[in-house]
Amino acid sequence: MLAVVLTAAVVSAPAADARSTPPAAGVCPVGLVEKATCYTGQDPDGAYYAVAIPKRWNGSLVVHAHGGPDFAYDGSSPVEDLRRWAVMVDQGYAWVGSSYRRGGYGVRMAAADTDNARRLFTRRFGRPERTYLHGQSWGGNVAAKVAETYGRQPGTYDGVLLTNGLLGGGSRGYDPRVDLRVVYQYYCRNLPRPTEPQYPLWQGLPADSTLSPEDVHARLQECTGIEDAAARTPEQQRDLDDILAVTRLPERTLDIHLQYATFLFQDVVSNRLGGRNPFGNRDVRYDGSHDDAALNAGVERFSPDPTARRDLSYDSDLTGQVSVPVLTLHAIDDPQVFVENESAYRATLQGAGGERNLVQTFTTESEHSELSDSEYAASISALDAWVRTGRKPTPRSVAGSCGAFDTTYGTGCSYDPEFRPAPFATKVRPRPGGLDWPALTAAQECAWSRISGIGIAA
Repeated sequence: MLAVVLTAAVVSAPAADARSTPPAAGVCPVGLVEKATCYTGQDPDGAYYAVAIPKRWNGSLVVHAHGGPDFAYDGSSPVEDLRRWAVMVDQGYAWVGSSYRRGGYGVRMAAADTDNARRLFTRRFGRPERTYLHGQSWGGNVAAKVAETYGRQPGTYDGVLLTNGLLGGGSRGYDPRVDLRVVYQYYCRNLPRPTEPQYPLWQGLPADSTLSPEDVHARLQECTGIEDAAARTPEQQRDLDDILAVTRLPERTLDIHLQYATFLFQDVVSNRLGGRNPFGNRDVRYDGSHDDAALNAGVERFSPDPTARRDLSYDSDLTGQVSVPVLTLHAIDDPQVFVENESAYRATLQGAGGERNLVQTFTTESEHSELSDSEYAASISALDAWVRTGRKPTPRSVAGSCGAFDTTYGTGCSYDPEFRPAPFATKVRPRPGGLDWPALTAAQECAWSRISGIGIAA
């Protein structure tokens, strides 16, 4: 029986229900109180949203897609996003962001909610002169999906800004965490312990697991001594060295990668795909450890369910079919969403004939969740100028413009205009015989719409 999965339909404005509330005036986050008027509300699907309109509005709107996914949202979620991205409002742009209707995975679901936020803004405040998408982290995946799914309507979106975006898609982008999950268990053997019920590691955790994020961290500490290098035993150090060498992940974000490889995988498999496995490592060759032969002989192996991999790919992978300018900004040493995602995205646009719409910029920063406000301001300004004039910027011209914004924000400009990321396959171990999601015909998209609802098990 086909599980509830996905849709490709363009979602129209939904009918109101008891949860829906129109925009109500609220208190702006600190830093915007004197500069903007803010509103909050809840859309007909239950997603919370926040709006800010500058007192000196330039007439354009930024529609924000946040990262994650987290596992629960409330009315404070989009307000916190507004606080983090206040630089957009400070630059004169109106801003709207959605919490998404529920926590957990679902790129198309989040894309629908993001576009619904744009619709709500337009109905209440009028049509902006120009509308830009901004997505950070997983929100980069969401924003890119919004552009492909809803941007086909003329005049809907004028440009896209993707920052530290997970642009390799779910079917490929999570393979490093698949490798971490199995390599971690090979060395640590405590997730699950031998005395606990066993389960296939592609589940992340069983659907009924009672483990908390604190529990998973405690087991990582038990195996590797991750919290205190000075107190680490030789055995812990060797296990940690092997895990890091084989997975190619940085030590400082090993904990968060393991959290995603357990709880996010649990959500995708158990809550979104009806227990089916979208992940595989059957033919992956691992290297870098002190004994590669033993590792490859002993690590758990599995193959994806083709229908599950298809559904995850359909939900999250990108087609490159965008017809508006796209500017990306990525930290070269991003420890969470590695910079080679940009190579994957460029290849995707090249395959669709859309590379002319893409400009990629890179900085020497080493953080994931937040980059320099000066760089965000330079990026949205460069995108806006590109849209208004038709003159495509270059990495060097964007970098050169940053200094003027840094006189205001003082957060630094760290561009490297000459940097080019390595191919995606240099970071993600290839899966021989991997599956690719073919392009859908219009009739197939309609069929998926009837079968499945919005997003993975929305």
